Amino acid sequence: MTEPVEHLLRELAPQVLGALVRRYGQFDAAEDATQEALLAAAVQWPREGVPENPRSWLVSVGARRLVDEFRSDSARRRRESTMARAEIAPETPEASDDTLDLLFLCAHPALSPPSQLALTLRAVGGLTTAEIAAAFLVPESTMAQRISRAKQAIRRSGQEFPPPQGGERLGVVRQTLYLIFNEGYTASGGPELQRAELTGEAIRLARMLHGLLPGDHETAGLLALMLLTDARRSARTTAEGELVPLDRQDRSLWSKERITEGVALVSSVLGRGPIGPYQVQAAIAALHDEAASDAETDWPQILALYEVLERITPGPIVTLNRAVAVARTHGPLAGLAVVGDVDLAGHHRLAAVRAHLLEQAGFAAEARREFLAAARMTTSAPEQRYLTKRALTLPEH
Repeated sequence: MTEPVEHLLRELAPQVLGALVRRYGQFDAAEDATQEALLAAAVQWPREGVPENPRSWLVSVGARRLVDEFRSDSARRRRESTMARAEIAPETPEASDDTLDLLFLCAHPALSPPSQLALTLRAVGGLTTAEIAAAFLVPESTMAQRISRAKQAIRRSGQEFPPPQGGERLGVVRQTLYLIFNEGYTASGGPELQRAELTGEAIRLARMLHGLLPGDHETAGLLALMLLTDARRSARTTAEGELVPLDRQDRSLWSKERITEGVALVSSVLGRGPIGPYQVQAAIAALHDEAASDAETDWPQILALYEVLERITPGPIVTLNRAVAVARTHGPLAGLAVVGDVDLAGHHRLAAVRAHLLEQAGFAAEARREFLAAARMTTSAPEQRYLTKRALTLPEH
């Protein structure tokens, strides 16, 4: 399968699933039908060419698969005619994108918040069970059971596509888009540091959500955060795919267009209503992006914002980021004191931050051990190489 076809199928997958679920219900069956349609396209399109309306082609193939399945079960005869009639309705080039509706379906109130997020990452983000498990810091088997139970709960409770009017579902949708973006920006595993198709899809959906809810400040903050973070993408790796840390990046490679848009967006909402975590993180990202160099970064202001963020949404990752800001403001020993309170055992980021701070504090041998420990814990090949190289520059004793 060619790379353009692979990217197109990844983009269309959640749209096709959303269309099939909307038309037929039966989330599990629709997901299976979507996968069969994608497989058929992966085989036929490189050989025969991409159809004029690829989304319509996939929906039609998936619909036929569903109708065949419904007809094969004699207990569903009464529903068969309804499904067959629905199949006749053609998909037109102007058909709406159901991806955002699918997001809100996965935020079903019958599901627990972790299950809502896991199911959405699978159905909309296209993440594997292993990638989702890594994002939640749980074993893959646990995540597989969670996703399975979520599908069963939606089937028992009935499917509905609520309008995006806010409330609990909106919060879940925002968090899911944030997790999809993060997995694309720093992949939890694999040979590449970044997955541009995921960051691009997250930004696209965040733009769509912001367009539907222009007065929602947290949605604006989320979009701003994505734009300001993604602005650095070109400078995060070398031509060979090696990781480049923030303080060593060539800032001339950062996207000025995205920085301008992101700064304008977060500036338009800060101080004009209740402040939320995405607005705060966007403000932090803006301070990084607007600094002419690492040395000119306003670390005291970033530290103040992390303290606000920790009060709003406390958590080990937030505290770890605050530790870095403390170290840049008050020295590495002060940062290490904060790291000592972080409960994130077994996660490579904790070991990596501790290693950097130990190196800055002059404890080279201890830093080497932490860099090697972090390299063993991460499943990202670029991160493994970077952390191992940093370790090998330091003495063993």
